[in-house]
Amino acid sequence: MDTPTLIFVYNADSGLVNTLLDIGHKIVSPKTYACNLCAITHSTFSMRDEWKNFVDELKQPIEFLHRDELAKLYGIHDATLPAVFRKKNGGLEMWISHEEINRCHSLDDLKRLVEQKR
Repeated sequence: MDTPTLIFVYNADSGLVNTLLDIGHKIVSPKTYACNLCAITHSTFSMRDEWKNFVDELKQPIEFLHRDELAKLYGIHDATLPAVFRKKNGGLEMWISHEEINRCHSLDDLKRLVEQKR
């Protein structure tokens, strides 16, 4: 049996310009930033080492996507993000909802949530 892939999807679009706008938004007005997944797992400029190590230790396939990539690769345009999907047998299912992610206030909260769902 294949191990399902976990797909973490940010509530942001990909690309350099969007990345720069997101960085500016997080610096100027972090409380109104629309992606709690990014806010928790990334510092201003890169993924936090603690998060990187955690997902490596999950020992299963992981993908990180932006909302435009989710739409392009999987045809999903109406998901409320951020969210985590589980890909199994070619299909995607919601695994962790945006409500659950938005209830997390720290990286430890998010790590506990992922562990509880496993």
